[in-house]
Order: sequence, then C-alpha cells, then structure tokens
Amino acid sequence: MPRAARPADEITPNRVPPEDLDGRHDDGPSDTIARYLEAMFYIDGEGEVVRAARLAEWLGVSQPTVAAALRRMARDGLIDAAPSRELSLTSKGRAAAAEIVRKHRIAERWLVDALGFDWLTADEEASRLEHGLSLRVANRLHELIGRPRTCPHGNPIPGVPEDGKRERSLASMQPGERAPLRRISEVAEHEVPDLLRFLGNHGFALGGVVEMVEFSKGAGTITVQVAGQRVSMSAEVARKIWVEA
Repeated sequence: MPRAARPADEITPNRVPPEDLDGRHDDGPSDTIARYLEAMFYIDGEGEVVRAARLAEWLGVSQPTVAAALRRMARDGLIDAAPSRELSLTSKGRAAAAEIVRKHRIAERWLVDALGFDWLTADEEASRLEHGLSLRVANRLHELIGRPRTCPHGNPIPGVPEDGKRERSLASMQPGERAPLRRISEVAEHEVPDLLRFLGNHGFALGGVVEMVEFSKGAGTITVQVAGQRVSMSAEVARKIWVEA
C-alpha cells in the first residue's frame, strides 16, 4: 500500500537514532551505491516519493543505469520496491544512508566552522571527503567542533538527538510574518547549485529572522526582508527553505 503523503509545508526531517550509528564498521557500499543511498535519503527526507525516474534525474544518469543499480541494491537488502514503483530504504539501507549523510554533514560543518569556507564550497568539498572519511574520524571531528546538531545550512546530522522544534516552508508565511531561518533543503541545494552562495551573500543565516514582505502569485515570486535588505526569489525555491513554525 503506498505511503501516505506528508504535509508539504510542515514536516520533520529524516533523523536516525544515535544507536544506529555507534560501533558500525566502514566496509560499507561502493561509492556508486552510496550516491543512490544518499539521494534516496535526501528525497525521502523532504517528503517526496522516491522513484527510479527521480533518481535518474537527481544523479544525471540514464534509467537503465538506475535500474541496474537498483537491482543490486535490492539484492543486497538495501531497498524495497512497491508495486506502485515507489522505492524505500530498508532498515539496513537507511542505516547505511544515514552514515554517509552523517559524514557529509559533519565534514561540511568542520569546513565552515574550523576552516572558514562558505556554505557552497563546504558542500562541494564535503561531497569529495565523505567517501574517504571513516566514521571513526567523522565522529572525532564532530566532538572537536562541539557536537553540532546540524550541517551549516540547518539539516540535522543523523545520530544527533533532535531539538523538537517544528518548521514550515518560507512560502507558507503571510506578508508581515517573521520567523527565524531553520534550514535549507538538500533538494533545493541540489536543484539550484548556487542557492547556498546566493543566500549567504544576501544575509541569510541560521537563526536569523526572515520577514515576508510580498507574495506575488501571478509572478510566482516572493520578497522577504533579511539582514536589512530585501531579497526576491521564486516561490518554488521558497518552498524548500524552512523557518521555525
């Protein structure tokens, strides 16, 4: 039976309890399969249905290539496929994906907090580091930088207890409403590669207050006030930026 859809404007990001990550070995999936696991984790975490066509689009590969990878993943007990062609991670697959995402987000946080890289550069470099970084080293880095809960742009680090706060999309705000910035969706980062740099250059920061100024339904754009300046963006992008509810 297909999974019930989650509300588009108010969800809780994917998280994995700490015990699912402790003591695991790093003889995990290949780099190729790791990319599929990571993509599925991100897509599912934003409340989207995961299908082969979406993975092909995300990874920039052909559908036959995706089909071959999915057969391997199913054989290895990493995914389940429903009759509707909806894909889901098994408990084994989710644990493997969470480990990959944990390493990526810790690496990002270290690159920003300790080395001073901007959000976009940190994301790009973390994508290179995550496959060669052992979980033991990632966990030590996490301790070193003060056990942060999230990556630099607010997405939760798997294995870290959640803070219990609720969130809603920026696009759901009404003119005059104000709310602290909570996170930038991994899906938005992927679909709009320069989004992190754009937001950073225009004063967006985690916890910084964003005020809705105007929502133009005809033009499909919104205008917000942040850090003393007005910033416009598409409503589609705004739906993937999250503020505290």
